[in-house]
Amino acid sequence: MDNAIIARGNKLKRAVVVVGFACNNNCRFCVTAGKRVFGDKGTIQVKGEIEDAFAKGAREIVLTGGECTIRGDIIDIVSFARERGFLIIQVQTNGRSFSDVEFCKRIIRAGMNEFAPALHGHTAELHDFLTRRKGSFRQTVLGINNIRKLTKSRLNILTNTVITKYNYRFLPEIASLLIKLRVHQYQFAFVHAMGNALKNFKQVVPRKTDVMPYVKEGLDKGLKMNVRVMAEAIPLCLMQGFEQCVSEFRMPSTDIWEKGYKVNNFEFVRKYEAKTRFGQCKRCIRFSVCEGPWKEYPQFYGSKEFKPILN
Repeated sequence: MDNAIIARGNKLKRAVVVVGFACNNNCRFCVTAGKRVFGDKGTIQVKGEIEDAFAKGAREIVLTGGECTIRGDIIDIVSFARERGFLIIQVQTNGRSFSDVEFCKRIIRAGMNEFAPALHGHTAELHDFLTRRKGSFRQTVLGINNIRKLTKSRLNILTNTVITKYNYRFLPEIASLLIKLRVHQYQFAFVHAMGNALKNFKQVVPRKTDVMPYVKEGLDKGLKMNVRVMAEAIPLCLMQGFEQCVSEFRMPSTDIWEKGYKVNNFEFVRKYEAKTRFGQCKRCIRFSVCEGPWKEYPQFYGSKEFKPILN
């Protein structure tokens, strides 16, 4: 699963069901790479978690992995979620399976009504380098085009781009491509130093202050074209002028069904366990609403980049 849960800004309670960790990519920054040994959940377990999520009040569901679309039962799972009454059924994916038009038709008929692919480069060379799968860029872009054409742009396409040391200088170019592809929303998510990203921290994780000019230029491109744009896991002291793009402000109440355990109230866990703030942050006028960076980040880079906003 990508480190960001894509935000849409609605008030529905959201359930995220991680169907397992098998994947047909092997991204250099993958946060769940170390979990692949756990494999995938069985169909009965996934359906049971979907039932549980609905019973607990969720009306929006995100199916994710690993890569959920390589499961042989994914169409059945999507259909089951629709039958249970979920209003939003989002498939979070690397997008490669959607290069097959017939697969697109089947999963749309089954009930998928929100498509959340990941695109990490503006060229095949960059994207395929990051995914470590030749041809993945072509398949993902084709998948986006297929969904847009099949649904005449009525089905929401919400993309996620993980910011890494390899691609941050190209965020404006990635934004231009996504605008050209006519996605409804794109998000830049700062890499979370877990899994492959932690193992290869120095090669993968940039300094936040280095990426910000490119993040802001990429966001600005979308704003000028009336595309919804987001940035995730970037403290507010670095997002000045683009506060309206902060993903965390739009994330709904979310529970996550992982493999072997459940995360109740991900917002609480994200704010108070997964992220951190610093002594100087207490003087910031945004302290009450800023979550700070992922807690692993300052273990390598410290906290001097984060300067309080005083007025």
